[in-house]
Amino acid sequence: MGSEPLVPKLRFPEYWNKSTWSFLNGDLLFDQIDRRPAQPGLPILAITQEHGAISRDEIDYHVSVTDASIASYKEVRPGDFIISLRSFQGGIEFSRVHGVCSPAYVILGRKGDGSDDFYRYLFKSERFIQQITRNIEGLRDGKMISYRQFSEQMLPAPELAEQKKIAECLTSLDELLGAQALKLESLRKLKRGLMRDLFPREAESLARLRFPEFCDAVEWQQTSLSKISTISSGTTPLRSQNEFYASGTIPWVKTGDLNNSIITDTEEQISSLAKARINPPGSVLVAMYGGFNQIGRTGLLAIPAATNQAISVLIVQSHIVPEFLLAWLNAKVGLWKRIASSSRKDPNITSADVGAFPFSVPTKPEQRQIAACLASLDILIAEQSKKLGALKTHKQGLMQGLFPSPEAGRE
Repeated sequence: MGSEPLVPKLRFPEYWNKSTWSFLNGDLLFDQIDRRPAQPGLPILAITQEHGAISRDEIDYHVSVTDASIASYKEVRPGDFIISLRSFQGGIEFSRVHGVCSPAYVILGRKGDGSDDFYRYLFKSERFIQQITRNIEGLRDGKMISYRQFSEQMLPAPELAEQKKIAECLTSLDELLGAQALKLESLRKLKRGLMRDLFPREAESLARLRFPEFCDAVEWQQTSLSKISTISSGTTPLRSQNEFYASGTIPWVKTGDLNNSIITDTEEQISSLAKARINPPGSVLVAMYGGFNQIGRTGLLAIPAATNQAISVLIVQSHIVPEFLLAWLNAKVGLWKRIASSSRKDPNITSADVGAFPFSVPTKPEQRQIAACLASLDILIAEQSKKLGALKTHKQGLMQGLFPSPEAGRE
């Protein structure tokens, strides 16, 4: 049943001279568990890739089930593993809670003296997921791995002390990731709060929060976008005309390029043969259609660029700070959604909607102060996001090194 012994690429110093790892079939390490009938009164669990096994009450999960159906549910205990419907995408989930789950799920109970956390990380490793998809043909969304198929998988079984050491290392890294993610969310929450208070709310003429030097300044001017900017839209050159795109050097903005921030690059470029209007740096962009995930998305050109026809381009008058207008539009994205939802056909906004969109204008110095404040937060958010991304990449690399592949021993 065992395979050729292997060692991981990364190993803690105290294990350098220890024995190599063995790989065992899944059924030698895990039993299939079917506890029915379950204890009465246990919460119904949702089996998720993000949170593992979790009470349905803790997430937005609205599926009604009858008492008769619940009577057939399986009991899940802390320490159980559950093979989910997305098992081939990394969906062997771990439970820290006591509850019940649909009888469609396969529940696994670990045998012997192994470490739950070691196998919890193993089942989420890229190597294991690749192994599953490579070894089991015909798997697709909605079809889970059976216990028989799981039993045929070769799983690492190092000595318990090394399992625990690996699990402790990855747990510590997860704690650091959690702290960094919390810091990122705190910064985003701070920005959302500032955006609510630095701009007048609906039916209000003044912001609730103002910088001290502007507390006695004049009230904000109530206007609309058509009165403070020139508004146009772009075009999509014919895809059938290869010369419009081949060797293109002109940045061409599509709704997917809009990032609610500064645009310095685009996915595609077009050539001068397309004869598209090139908009200057400082132009503020708004997506007019593309579904609710796109409508109201914004961007501010840092480069000369053309756009497609789904984007409104606003070139502002001299008394408007483009960065302030960008921040205003981002703060009022909910209003864009309401306008789009009132459309008689597909959700969208028109150039007339853009022109009529309400805008409140303080003095130019106050515009600059507000824009600078929010931009400084954007820098902190970007730096924190980059730091979190680097930690996630580090974890992926670490897991690649800490878990050897059974196929490597056959090469």
